[in-house]
Formats: sequence, structure tokens, C-alpha cells
Amino acid sequence: MTEPTADETVPLDDVDRRIIAELTRDGRMSVTQVAENVHISRAHAYTRISRLTGEGVLTRFTALVDPIKAGLKSSAYVTLKVRQHSWRELREQLRAIPEVHHIALVGGDFDVILLVRTTDNTDLRRVIFDQLQSMPGVLDTQTFLVFEDLDTR
Repeated sequence: MTEPTADETVPLDDVDRRIIAELTRDGRMSVTQVAENVHISRAHAYTRISRLTGEGVLTRFTALVDPIKAGLKSSAYVTLKVRQHSWRELREQLRAIPEVHHIALVGGDFDVILLVRTTDNTDLRRVIFDQLQSMPGVLDTQTFLVFEDLDTR
């Protein structure tokens, strides 16, 4: 069996979807607990989770952090208009900025949208003006402050 490419869809059945839902709700859930919640054996759950991980459906297990409690009191979505053909270089530069928590290449009035989280507005200003706007290939930025954050998963 060959490993699917990044843009290839992996066929999922109802059991796979229920396992994914359980792990999305709590990534620290034990395989035993997943098995109980999905009503399958522990061995079956382990095999399914291993397959989903190996096929790239489950890419990592992580913790959700409350940004305010973690001291990240200022958040903004920052959109970028970029010079054509600069995406690949920009993507790597953006990944290197610790305050950038999410990066998406999009279509529409702008090219890239970022979720930026900082300790305060002074730090947010530094990231936007000193780092983002100074990058070669960035033509324009627009900033949307986040007043309230709700995680739906």
C-alpha cells in the first residue's frame, strides 16, 4: 500500500470519523477510552489510530492554550497582499515568527491571512511594522483586532 500524497483524500468510514471526533475533543484521551467511547476493542482502536496517523489524517496531537491566561492578551488577524511568486519564501519566513499562530494562503482581496498573538498592542505593532511589513514580497497589510476568541472544537 502506498502512502497518500498531501492533497490526496484518505477514505474514512464511520468508525474513523468517530475516532477523529473523540481525539479532536481530547487529544490526551487514552486508546482504551477512545475504544470505549467508539464501542470497539482497544486493539482495533490502536490499529485505526496508527493507520490514521500513518496516512497523515492525524498529523499531530497538541494542547489548546487559552491565550489570555498564557499572557497573549493581544490578538489580530493580519492579511497580506504579496508579490506574485513570493509565497514559498514568505511561508518559511512567516513560520519563523513565534507570534504567528496560523498561516493560510487564500483567494480574494488579499493573499495570506495570519493569526498573530502577542503580549500587548506594543508587541503586536512591532510584529506588524518591524517584521511583516518589512518582508520582501509583502506589498500591503491590513489588521483586524480580535476582541473575543471562541474555539469551536
